[in-house]
Amino acid sequence: MLILTSKDNGNIKNAVKLRKSAKYRREFKMFIAEGLRVCYDAMLSNAVIDTLFVTEKAMNKHNDEYLKLSEYADKSFVVSPELFLMISDTENPQGFLCVIKALDKTNQFDTIKNSGKFLALDNVQDPNNLGTILRTAEAFGINGIIMSKDCCDIYSPKVVRGSMGAVFRIPFMICESIADFLSANPELISYAAVVSGDAKDIKATAFNEPCVVVVGNEGNGLKEETISACKSKITIPMNGKAESLNASVAASIIIWEMIK
Repeated sequence: MLILTSKDNGNIKNAVKLRKSAKYRREFKMFIAEGLRVCYDAMLSNAVIDTLFVTEKAMNKHNDEYLKLSEYADKSFVVSPELFLMISDTENPQGFLCVIKALDKTNQFDTIKNSGKFLALDNVQDPNNLGTILRTAEAFGINGIIMSKDCCDIYSPKVVRGSMGAVFRIPFMICESIADFLSANPELISYAAVVSGDAKDIKATAFNEPCVVVVGNEGNGLKEETISACKSKITIPMNGKAESLNASVAASIIIWEMIK
């Protein structure tokens, strides 16, 4: 059992940078996952855990899980509560945090995209929305997620935590733009999810495989080039006075309609 006591330790500095900077995460191809359940899910999903950090209190409280995680991780450290707060992204941390190597799911995605049902995200910016979408998509059996590169970072601590482990399990890929992806994959039946009177009611749509539904930005919806690249438009009918739905709520309704 190795104990860290200095905030100047290289492992602590690395974790702090991974917490704060998407650029740093992309450059070093690592990210953090926080919380016992999420860290344990990473192990069960065969993610590569580079470093495990745990407080002594958390280690004693969850000793069986700690022993399994520390044996699985490349490195394992016990840190003080003060040091843990430096690397933590939560107000009330549970005392478990992992540094994980970025997941390469491109090949996995390529092998399944010719069949199945997929969700594409066009410039979705809120990490909480993205985490919820990943969690819902994985829970209901969506085959994969496509994201434009201007979406928020899938390895953001908030996304990883909000996905409740789905980020480790669901296939995903990041592309230059959704329009480019659709042009390169004409075999996919593509639907633009819009708020529009000329769009087909989602409840009257048969989602035959292989298909993909595209959900847009929280404030601006889908880009015009994305809508133009889709083969048809669908909409979620609303009887109230709200002009639109939250992105994760809309995605959840779409996912349900796709798989029911």
